[in-house]
Amino acid sequence: MKWLAAIGLAVACCMPAQNARAQVDLAPFVAEDKVADLKVSPTGEYYAVKVPMEGQHGLVILRGADRAVTATFRFTRGTDIHDFWWVNPERVLIAVAETFGSRDDPLPTGELYGMNADGSRRDLLVGFRVRESTTGTRLSSGKREERVAARLIDTLPEDDRHVLIRVTPLVGDPISRVERMDVNSGRRTRVTAAPVAMAEYVTDTTGTVRFAYGANTDNVSRTYLRAGDGAEWELINDERTSGGIVVPLGFSADNATAYLRVEHRAGPDSIVAYDIASGERRELLRDGVVDPVPVYDDSGRVPVGARFHGATTRTVFFDETSPQARLHHALEGVFEGQVVTVTSVSGDGSRRLLQVRSDVDPGSYYEFDSSRNNADFAFARSEAIDPGRMAGVRAIELRARDGLTLHGFLTVPRGVQASALPMVVMPHGGPFGVFDMWGFDRDAQVLAAAGYAVLQVNFRGSGNYGRAFRAAGARGWGGVMQDDVTDATRWAIAEGIADPQRICVYGGSYGAYAALMGTVREPDLYRCAVGYVGVYDLPRLTTENRRQGRWARTWTGDWLGTDTGALASASPNRLAERIRVPVLLAAGGEDLVAPIEHSHLMERALRRAGAPVETLYYPNEGHGFHDPGHRLEFYRRLLGFLHTHIGGQPAAP
Repeated sequence: MKWLAAIGLAVACCMPAQNARAQVDLAPFVAEDKVADLKVSPTGEYYAVKVPMEGQHGLVILRGADRAVTATFRFTRGTDIHDFWWVNPERVLIAVAETFGSRDDPLPTGELYGMNADGSRRDLLVGFRVRESTTGTRLSSGKREERVAARLIDTLPEDDRHVLIRVTPLVGDPISRVERMDVNSGRRTRVTAAPVAMAEYVTDTTGTVRFAYGANTDNVSRTYLRAGDGAEWELINDERTSGGIVVPLGFSADNATAYLRVEHRAGPDSIVAYDIASGERRELLRDGVVDPVPVYDDSGRVPVGARFHGATTRTVFFDETSPQARLHHALEGVFEGQVVTVTSVSGDGSRRLLQVRSDVDPGSYYEFDSSRNNADFAFARSEAIDPGRMAGVRAIELRARDGLTLHGFLTVPRGVQASALPMVVMPHGGPFGVFDMWGFDRDAQVLAAAGYAVLQVNFRGSGNYGRAFRAAGARGWGGVMQDDVTDATRWAIAEGIADPQRICVYGGSYGAYAALMGTVREPDLYRCAVGYVGVYDLPRLTTENRRQGRWARTWTGDWLGTDTGALASASPNRLAERIRVPVLLAAGGEDLVAPIEHSHLMERALRRAGAPVETLYYPNEGHGFHDPGHRLEFYRRLLGFLHTHIGGQPAAP
């Protein structure tokens, strides 16, 4: 197979041998990934490949027979491809996003483009820039509609001409609706709207909108069900009374059963079967620790199981004797110790595209041919990364000071015993609903290559461990969430993993806040701190959030708090006199998530307090550095800074 040659992605670089004592060759870690995603057309005639291109993504269409390129599609800097779908055998629908930095997921703009497999009919179908186009965003009357954002709901596989989209006016507190859109002309017809403002919608297997769920400006979730087109909406869950959110996942093939992800007052979420006729609910899957992530059948419509991101990742099916379950577990046997995901299936099920990943492999793609019962290697997502030279990741469990169980992960340099090592504590960003899971983490691998143990803990407020665990972090910035990071650090010392005299803390976004606040709260625990694209002034952050609408003001009050004095007392830039260790700050001037002014405030406060501080600012970067040269320099500065203060190896010249 000539996948790489077809899209011009072969690279000459390779990763030289290294060990914990060698200086770190950073080139493999900053090399651009070769492929981001891959989907086969319904007939199997074409493949659509999402390809990184100079800090953004383009789309390449390949003919299946000979891997010849038939079309390419890309945007200018700052505009990216968020996702894409085959909407019929010859046409791809492309969702647009804006990129604000490598640390943050691209933000969908609500624009949808269409393109044929041969590159023709490149049309902006719906979105706020449609006025510049000759196609799209017209109602069936032909009249141009208001400025809107759109998101795909259902490709309607039985209808090659139309899809269902969620349409939201671009106003502060929008009310969404469902419309049927012509994938060639962009003409739209209203289908329905829900009795809740910021609604998401779920269809049954016939493409009929049956569920709506969302929240008004009070941010209280409500879930509705209707019997069919034209029927009244029936409220089946109100978070205020039930104590949890209910998210509809889809229907059984005969539409007699709906599947719901249900929150509980304690413990992780479950997947429940909901009998449409009787309203009876029956629990199907629930893990003792972590939340379920739904797994769908080949159509992408019918839920058939769940994936659980625990100590490792495991997949469980409602019916373990089903053909899909047997095939999946057979593939897991072939790719032992790795996570297998079916990314795309041809209409007849004869071809499956697989992504296989692990803690040491960011992902490799295979094409599975059911007629031959064989999987052929297609390409590695990142050719520069050699899985054989990466560090393994293992799960950890500990008790916080109040008895709450915490989970996380420990990365140890390859070939080294986890004993008295220099360690970097790396709290994740977010913070709410985000979580670290078992898998390949580029930052952790860079640090492990330099000889550091890397500790990642899912502090309270993180996702994946149920409603109560997430809610336990509310208004906990600088408090109980910070205590969890401290307790995990002390656990690593008590276990003999970390040398207590050689520990630093490093994080991005919220993780940067936690890194600096850690040195405030625990001045003798850490020898240095690194804040990457961070927020440091909580009163300023609440003001920034509240500008986004009433729902954002409600969210900010619920999760950060409203007491300005308390927020100020939990802001590291206002407590800089308590920081006695060296600090490295890095930020981008175009960051809209954590504006660079937060870093400037932190830097000025540290300098006034006489604390040693180094900075790395790039005016044209966002929430994380996209430019490979800038990422290389950041890693070089990071390893040099850590080398100075806790040992470990610097970057190779």
